[in-house]
Amino acid sequence: MKVLIVGCGRVGSQVAADMDRSGHEVVIIDRDPNQFSRAASRGVLTNDFKGNQVVGNGTDADVLRRAGVEDADGFVAVTEGDNRNIMAAQIAKHIFKVPRVVARIYDPERADAYEKLGLHTICPTLEGAKHIEKTLMEK
Repeated sequence: MKVLIVGCGRVGSQVAADMDRSGHEVVIIDRDPNQFSRAASRGVLTNDFKGNQVVGNGTDADVLRRAGVEDADGFVAVTEGDNRNIMAAQIAKHIFKVPRVVARIYDPERADAYEKLGLHTICPTLEGAKHIEKTLMEK
């Protein structure tokens, strides 16, 4: 599978490293070139990482083309901003027709609204709250 990941923070870099280790073709995009070295210093994107790193805005169609979005099988938007994640995911899904698109959305109301519009979202706010409640209720 060829996967593009927008956002090289803790989640994006971890997904990139895991997918790369599983044998997938990975491209990770971030506006800040220092994010790649930060991920390396955390021991996530080590010298073993075979994927590509692209500096640029993940909502820019030219940057996405340069990263190979036109033949991507999957797309992940995990920047620090809900708006950027929504926009990048919609561009990937609707303009470039990427078959599998996932966006992390912190705001539960937005996550629900975009999920109803057909954009697959993951909301750490809701998932974390559910997990905490489940853990508290375990005997």
